[in-house]
Amino acid sequence: MPVVREFTLPDLGEGLTGAEVVRWMVEVGEVIAVDQPVVEVETAKAVVEVPCPYGGVVTALYGEVGEEVPVGAPLITVAVSAPGGSDAAADGPGAPVERPLVGYGVAESRGSRRARVRAAAAAPAPAPAPVPAAAPAPAPAPVAVAPAVVPVISPLVRRMAKEHGIDLARLAGSGPDGLIMRADVRRAVDAAAAPAPAAAAPATAPGAEVIPLRGLRRTIAEKLGRSHREIPAATCWVDADATELMALRAQLNRAPGPKVSVLALLARICTAALERFPELNSSVSPDGSQIIRHRAVHLGFAAQSERGLVVPVVRDAQLLGTERLTTELARLTESARAGALTPAELTGGTFTLNNYGVFGVDGSTPILNHPEAAMLGVGRITPKPWVHEGELAVRQVTQLSFTFDHRVCDGGTAGGFLRFVADCVEQPGLLLRTL
Repeated sequence: MPVVREFTLPDLGEGLTGAEVVRWMVEVGEVIAVDQPVVEVETAKAVVEVPCPYGGVVTALYGEVGEEVPVGAPLITVAVSAPGGSDAAADGPGAPVERPLVGYGVAESRGSRRARVRAAAAAPAPAPAPVPAAAPAPAPAPVAVAPAVVPVISPLVRRMAKEHGIDLARLAGSGPDGLIMRADVRRAVDAAAAPAPAAAAPATAPGAEVIPLRGLRRTIAEKLGRSHREIPAATCWVDADATELMALRAQLNRAPGPKVSVLALLARICTAALERFPELNSSVSPDGSQIIRHRAVHLGFAAQSERGLVVPVVRDAQLLGTERLTTELARLTESARAGALTPAELTGGTFTLNNYGVFGVDGSTPILNHPEAAMLGVGRITPKPWVHEGELAVRQVTQLSFTFDHRVCDGGTAGGFLRFVADCVEQPGLLLRTL
């Protein structure tokens, strides 16, 4: 006789507490092999394939495309052959066996692995009735819950409710067995913040296009919205003559070895500046009572991909020379364009470098990458009139902007950081003092 096994969404690492269903890779009634990917989910701006540790016949799928599933919530149930069983499907390519989950990988094209069978051929005993993947599958058998216990699995949901003063006991959950989901808390927050009905504008204007905020765009919106609400950010800026920096890059690239990028030189300047101003390589604790100063510089940099803006992270950037920084920045940029960044490569940053000059603009006042305390922005490097050594000349000029969390330092520290960066751009030989 087959045994029905329930597989829940595993912990995908880096403190992630949920994931959004992007694409189901199997159907109810299908025979699957051990560790066969069954669903693509999106979390931390990465699309990840999740393999199932059981082999057998799929009996139910939980979660529609676009729905968020908390870690620990059911994903799929599989009818697995009991030890010594004699299922008819046992001789096929998807023989229903069981062993521990071996891991997950970044989504990539793997082709079709499906081997459909009729429910009657899957086992001697009748299999559970198939449930269409597109419709919500029945929840597992209810578990008795004491009246005082709020049905919440995700720590993220609890934290979000606490931050916005939402009483979870007053919410009706939309998940299985009344489980409270992040979407339920978000609706309560939006309802509390909504203006009075008399002042409310129509939901949609005639002829307007309504685009659901989901996936990567929703992830970005939530993070930037939280940053804007929680961090008292300020921005200062200065123009800098980058002529000598560009000349240094040309000189370095005439020598054998990897070609040094402008971004790598700017990254090296940032690590030197953070060594001098460590207050800015920090974050504020969630309750706002402590400043956490980080010893390592995990340098994030903004990169545009086909799926939107992502911020890959160079680990321990303070330990890397200019060539190593060039190599690592190029590797992560290529992975971003290919959509192959892992959650670990997208999280854990302590400082961000934002080169918006690639878009042909001079200045910006970016929103901080929560929970980081600072971000350096670099505009385009372009010929401009400039007074150089008392004479008017055409020089390669860039505008530098610096956004910082005013809780971690005052304007004098932020101004000192930005001035040091500008001086290194104008006189890159100053970096020799920090080597």
